[in-house]
Amino acid sequence: MPESAPDSAAPVLTIDGPSGSGKGTISRAVASRMGWHYLDSGALYRAVGVAAGWAHLDLSDASALVRCTFDTEVGFREQPGGEPRVLVNGVDATTELRTETAGAAASAIAAIPEVREALKERQRGFRRPPGLVADGRDMGTVIFPDAPYKVFLTASADERAQRRYKQLSDKGVSVTLAGLLREILARDARDANRAVAPLRPATDAVHIDTTGLGIETVVERVLALLPAHQG
Repeated sequence: MPESAPDSAAPVLTIDGPSGSGKGTISRAVASRMGWHYLDSGALYRAVGVAAGWAHLDLSDASALVRCTFDTEVGFREQPGGEPRVLVNGVDATTELRTETAGAAASAIAAIPEVREALKERQRGFRRPPGLVADGRDMGTVIFPDAPYKVFLTASADERAQRRYKQLSDKGVSVTLAGLLREILARDARDANRAVAPLRPATDAVHIDTTGLGIETVVERVLALLPAHQG
């Protein structure tokens, strides 16, 4: 976690969207190009989910999960040219965080208001000069509603399942495309219909459908929204 206090004057670019829309890849690339900090908010929820799994907690036990949230220490170790390693209570849990099990746990945990509240200030603590790219599902609506730059990425469910299938297959994880598609549709429904901070674009967000688009094309479209890259 950042050690310095958040700076409300630092600019923020929020990139929200459903699972598989390309938020992480695009956010990291934009942050790198801008020289800004990067917040993977989903990793915080996944970290709590992993910690809860290690403690054999019942995901329906809200009070236990809230205690777990406060007790879980999450750290990020930057990797040159790659995504940060994520430490959960001092243990490198990066690989485990990217499993479908961790994703499902994160989605369930994210529906608990007290958990979201507990993680809110942690996320805002990443706001520091020269700027922040914040990737998640409620970055532009709840965590940084005053952000001057907001993007909402989408892609078809089929394409998102294909992307996830390739990502996991490349890592040697055995999955089926049909199973991933079912999980993505189920998570979309949970995220969109939860009572607290449902997945929805901020009213002032720029929508980008990434279906069929290459990474660099999307990165350039996002960068074009920032003053330093406008003509």
